[in-house]
Amino acid sequence: MAAKSKKSRSYDVSTFILSNLGFIAFLGVLALVYIGNAHYAEFNVRRIQTLEKDLKEKNWLYLTLQSENMYNGLRSEVVETVREDGLRMHRGKPKKLVVND
Repeated sequence: MAAKSKKSRSYDVSTFILSNLGFIAFLGVLALVYIGNAHYAEFNVRRIQTLEKDLKEKNWLYLTLQSENMYNGLRSEVVETVREDGLRMHRGKPKKLVVND
């Protein structure tokens, strides 16, 4: 009698699995979507970290260039730069040019 109950029990399990095959397939597809979503989220996190690193580098470059520009725009630096070209600071009043028609 014991052997008969094991056989009917395995028959019941296989019948149960076959009758719910659609639901089991749905759960499998749901698991694949979940795994894919996790991989996509990790990909986005890595991409965001790379972009943040690039942004920090660009910000550093911008601040360096801005500092150099501020330094080179000082009056004393401009005078030193144009002195090489033969220009000098004018110390008198500006001259007024008049054009006669």
